[in-house]
Amino acid sequence: MSAAVLPSRLALYLDLIRWDRPAGWLLLLWPTLTALWVAAGGFPGWHLLGVFTLGTILMRSAGCCVNDVADRDFDKHVKRTAQRPVTRGALGVREALAVGAALALLAFALVLTTNAPTVLWSFAALGVTVLYPFAKRAVAMPQAVLGVAFSFGIPMAFAAVQGTVPPVAWVLVAGNLLWVLAYDTEYAMVDRDDDLRIGIRTSAITLGRWDVAAVLAFYAGFLLLWAWALAPMVHPVVGAVTLAVAVAQVAWHARLIWGRTREGCFQAFRINHWLGATLFAGVVVG
Repeated sequence: MSAAVLPSRLALYLDLIRWDRPAGWLLLLWPTLTALWVAAGGFPGWHLLGVFTLGTILMRSAGCCVNDVADRDFDKHVKRTAQRPVTRGALGVREALAVGAALALLAFALVLTTNAPTVLWSFAALGVTVLYPFAKRAVAMPQAVLGVAFSFGIPMAFAAVQGTVPPVAWVLVAGNLLWVLAYDTEYAMVDRDDDLRIGIRTSAITLGRWDVAAVLAFYAGFLLLWAWALAPMVHPVVGAVTLAVAVAQVAWHARLIWGRTREGCFQAFRINHWLGATLFAGVVVG
């Protein structure tokens, strides 16, 4: 491969994995790191911090490869996604899947440095990651499947630290699932007209005129579950301040999505990682 070709291929690969749009892997990272801190009762050590940070980035990137291959015939009809590398033909299906497989193998190599329970959880996580892109064809709210996929970092973090997954982890998983439903419904609201035209199922379509109310209910459920789960582990003052900042952010989301404009809904989705960062910071400080 010539020197002139290599940079162009690298640029396509970086575009394929959304390297310039880190919001996606940050949405995965914050709940995973929060679970890691809770499981360890504080700083989990550099090894686990590195494994879960790099592993999150790698698996989210691998998921993008699978998603773009699965959705390539749909994405060409949506203005926001029509220029993705696989959709426009700049990358072939086999090449995109090969990139995804390589990234997933690197993530698995990191998991192998932990323990047997974490390795077993990683297989389930991979299975749901591969399944999600196809859920849009059969499930009325595929965002729920994404919620499961985006929550696997929580039980994996507990398994890596404690060798088991205690009840508090499942409360965090349930809350995180609601958070994913909230922000991915905002994302789906951006493309609702295009999705209706091409026949894709999304939570924004399923919820109809109740979409905004449902998003706010999802946020409320998320914050209530996490506040309940984390209350015994976080200083009351820190917990109260953290919750107040989180509620203020949800109020801003409500304002952004109230008119159901593409711009407002997309901005609401893009700033969600700050909500996750706020809760993580509250756990670290508290």
